Amino acid sequence: MRRALIALAILAGAAPATGADGGARIIGEAQAIDGDTLDLGAVRIRLFGIDAPEGGQSCRRADGAAWDCAAAASDRLAELIEGREVECRAIGRDRYGRVVATCLVGGLDLGEALVRDGYAWAYRRYSGRYVGAEAAARAARRGIWQGSATPPWQWRADRRGG
Repeated sequence: MRRALIALAILAGAAPATGADGGARIIGEAQAIDGDTLDLGAVRIRLFGIDAPEGGQSCRRADGAAWDCAAAASDRLAELIEGREVECRAIGRDRYGRVVATCLVGGLDLGEALVRDGYAWAYRRYSGRYVGAEAAARAARRGIWQGSATPPWQWRADRRGG
């Protein structure tokens, strides 16, 4: 799999590397697709361990007013990566063929930043890595925690009718 990821990175114009831990890394400038997905060249990357609101999903503020939390999450990811080198370490692939990876910008873990800032949930189904960051965001009532919000996995299931 590492060879396939490196080949994809080369074709995408991103620079492949191998870290000290031996994991395949993809490095370059990225573009936010939504709150938990980015493109690094031609490689679509799903951030590991988080789940951000889906396009079309809204959340509620403390006063009950709706806000576009999906767009806010996407915008926050775009702010974090804009014009900066992103380094992703591939973990695997999801059922849609996206590379699942942890990604850093200047040493900042993008998944952790999005959860800590209240733009994504810790995706406990796959990892407990960001549970502490989620607890901090919830306690501070940041982002999705300022009012009410349906976790995206539940929102998707509701849309599918179950």
